[in-house]
Amino acid sequence: MPDRFDLPAGFRWGVATAAYQIEGAVDEDGRGPSVWDTFVARPGAVRDGHTGAVACDHYHRYPEDIALMRGLDLDGYRFSIAWPRVQPTGAGAANPAGLAFYDRLVDALLAAGITPLPTLFHWDLPQALEDGGGWLDRDTAYRFAEYTGIVADRLGDRIPMWITLNEPFVHTVYGYAMGIHAPGRALMFDALPAAHHQLLAHGLAASVLHDRGLEVMLSNNLTPVEPASPSPADVAAAEAYDALHNRLFTDPLLLGRYPDLSALGVPDDIFGAVRPGDLDLIHAPGLDAFGVNYYNPTRIGAPTDPVLPFTLLDIPEAPAHTAFGWPVVPDSLRQLLVDLEKLYGPALPPITITENGCSVDATTTPDRPRIDYLATHLDALAAAIAEGVDIRGYYTWSLLDNFEWAEGYHQRFGLVHVDFDTQRRTPRASYAWYRDLIAAHRARWTKEESV
Repeated sequence: MPDRFDLPAGFRWGVATAAYQIEGAVDEDGRGPSVWDTFVARPGAVRDGHTGAVACDHYHRYPEDIALMRGLDLDGYRFSIAWPRVQPTGAGAANPAGLAFYDRLVDALLAAGITPLPTLFHWDLPQALEDGGGWLDRDTAYRFAEYTGIVADRLGDRIPMWITLNEPFVHTVYGYAMGIHAPGRALMFDALPAAHHQLLAHGLAASVLHDRGLEVMLSNNLTPVEPASPSPADVAAAEAYDALHNRLFTDPLLLGRYPDLSALGVPDDIFGAVRPGDLDLIHAPGLDAFGVNYYNPTRIGAPTDPVLPFTLLDIPEAPAHTAFGWPVVPDSLRQLLVDLEKLYGPALPPITITENGCSVDATTTPDRPRIDYLATHLDALAAAIAEGVDIRGYYTWSLLDNFEWAEGYHQRFGLVHVDFDTQRRTPRASYAWYRDLIAAHRARWTKEESV
């Protein structure tokens, strides 16, 4: 396998975060409530009753956090813009104070030599829109396009590339199908119109961004799917799961059509959500880059539950597991990327890894599992590039320990430890390792270019 420094010149290094997970200040400067503000108030919804009300207090401490990024000598910072901070009800006039915060953040990043990479939607839908149906309501896609125009008009003069959606698979399945994330609905496959309406929102927003001369990306959580055995039942189950997790979102974006969802009991029109012309709206704007969020592979067996056409299985032989219990199989990242190239060919735009990282027990020192995870996955990334996959950058999750959704503050992904009682930031060993990695990569290419 290639050395992890064997990455091309110009390869971009970054870190990633999300608004509700770090900003806090949920009641300040005119921000409206989001579905996560409502969800965390439900008894038992989040472990130990944790909320994102304060989180990392990034809203007030962003200069300190940008200083930490500058210490890494990053190329870029992926963050998300809180829709309810910009449009408190998800419609109508913009909230000036909300836009002003992102103005300050973007200007501070640029002053530090860091390129902003904003995500327009990272799961914090304005509660007022959820009250009207949320992503199950087609109108939400049009409200998203309106919001995109407001933000792009304010910040687009300084930001070349925009991510429309983060992980529509996770938001659809965890938020609308299983109810373990906000908004907490448990609709099973009846949730799939939420997937279509998110994709429609992407298509509409992509047109808004392209009309302003801006570039567009979408980031989704992808996983290589392996059958538990070569048996026809296991293989069919794996194909059904792959269609749901991966191809339900990637095929419309890159090919302009949905995969066969009949094994899931889902009709071609996704329960009436798909209208004539929708797939053209989703596909036609085109992607300038494709964001891949990767954490682990998935093993699938034949169904044991009459409701689902597959069974998710453990991978006990994985060489390690994260504190979240996710199997660590670095070569699965290589396989995923190579398979994307084989499946989509010329339709696949350049890839950026927009999330990759691991949760490590807070008491573990000297942060060796996180360093090993990052190092081996960058080796896998280099191997995929050597096999011909066009990969332009890597944003590790995450800069800071943060509010980890239904797990509250129990899962720690940060290169920087956060004491949530004092808000003190302490760089971990992985922070220094990542800093040195970036420096070594740049030094190598500077040396080669000077020869």
